[in-house]
Amino acid sequence: MRINAAFLALMLPCSAFAQDPMSVIDWLSEDNPEGLAGRVLLEPPVTDTARNSEIAVSPLESQASPVGLVPSSATGMPTDMWDTSDADTLALLLAQAPVLDSPAMQTLLYTLLLSETRPPPGKLAAETMLIARIDRLLDLGATDPAQALVQHAGASTSKARFSRWFDATLLTGDEDRSCAVLLAMPHLAPDYAARIFCSARGGDWSTAALLLEVAHALELLPLETLTLLDRFLSPDMFETAPALPIPDNPDPLGFRMFEAIGERFPTASLPRAFATADLRDVAGWKSQLEAAERLTRTGALSPNRLLGIYSERLPAASGGVWDRVAALQRFETALDTGDAKAIAKTLPIVWAAMQEAHLEVPFAVLFSERLAAQDFAAASFGASAELAYRIRLLSAGYELAAQNPPASGEHTNYLAALAQGEPARVPAPNTMAQAITDGFAKEATLPANLQHGLKNGQLGWVILKAMDLFDRGANGNLADLTDALATFRSVGLEDTARRAALQLMLLERS
Repeated sequence: MRINAAFLALMLPCSAFAQDPMSVIDWLSEDNPEGLAGRVLLEPPVTDTARNSEIAVSPLESQASPVGLVPSSATGMPTDMWDTSDADTLALLLAQAPVLDSPAMQTLLYTLLLSETRPPPGKLAAETMLIARIDRLLDLGATDPAQALVQHAGASTSKARFSRWFDATLLTGDEDRSCAVLLAMPHLAPDYAARIFCSARGGDWSTAALLLEVAHALELLPLETLTLLDRFLSPDMFETAPALPIPDNPDPLGFRMFEAIGERFPTASLPRAFATADLRDVAGWKSQLEAAERLTRTGALSPNRLLGIYSERLPAASGGVWDRVAALQRFETALDTGDAKAIAKTLPIVWAAMQEAHLEVPFAVLFSERLAAQDFAAASFGASAELAYRIRLLSAGYELAAQNPPASGEHTNYLAALAQGEPARVPAPNTMAQAITDGFAKEATLPANLQHGLKNGQLGWVILKAMDLFDRGANGNLADLTDALATFRSVGLEDTARRAALQLMLLERS
């Protein structure tokens, strides 16, 4: 992944809700970002006073350089957001931040992981934070950004960094780059298997064979790894041999060597990062589709990339992912024809398919603007007009959609008020809505520990704690939901609060 120079000149002042903000993952996938006058994710920091701000002074040598892929001017996150916090505590919070059921929380977590920030003070804090960020990106399946982040920070600085970089490159198909570094600096190799693999990839088969003989003689590797390396280096000798058993817990190197000997295995049961390998042309279309859906669900793949894979060809069968592909292709065809009747007929079907796969928000990102242009004025299109309205509320254009709800009703009116940041002007239709309304109240207060954290400059820690509160609130502890939303709004994350609340009201999650 390339870090584009356009990063430095993206931000222009504009309304926080006037543009369709891209996620960090979307933005990083753009070779030449154009037309990005809006904010990438979050509102930039603002002040509510005209007084001159206080100037903090600290010795230059005491501050580590910021590390990240997206400048703070684009994310709105200050570079010192981790200051005065404990690195080990932050690493644990980053690893455990519950985001899988909330696209808004996913977006916020990617912002924290990829924004340019300085680590907390301390001799080991910088390494602890960097490794934690890389590991969480890999956990989410965001392998390309993980690779880019460690490259940007310096992949050859430590074995821990190199090991993660090596794994990422194996899954993205960029292993020639990491192998070149390993061959020049063999002390970075995770084990003998990596040295043997990279020697072979570099065309030095004699060295690879010699290293493998040494590994056999000294039993430097497990027997199953040695057997796999034998077949990798001498495939002709094992043409008639039975296939090797699939390992229970393969690493990326083992996965790629199985692939090289023609015994590729599915990635569905493996950690998400492995799904990246299925996006390459060596995988069949069904594997690519399933991998793309899996990664899009965690925000690791842009909706446009998913749409591109969905649109490659006609579905080859029926059931499961094939039905979703067929439904989306029929809906897109209806949109292209501009036939309101056809759109109204196909929209509920494709929406049900997207709900089944938990891809509602990516679908809204892709099609909300085109849905906004449709005329569902006919009485027979009432249900489709209501559905299109709710889909638009899941997109970045939620505030604009809220200005013209298709009909009046308790729930519809509440959603419109929430999208405009004023849920209290409409009676809450249920207890969860009331908890959301309380979180948007002017008199809402933060929990004492979060107030103390903000006072001590622990912004990043406070945001991570609020994300945990939001998850608990979404799962039934409504007081925590109120506290989470109040916290997001108090630190300037108004867009995050609104989108998270709208998603909670609109998405069906068990």
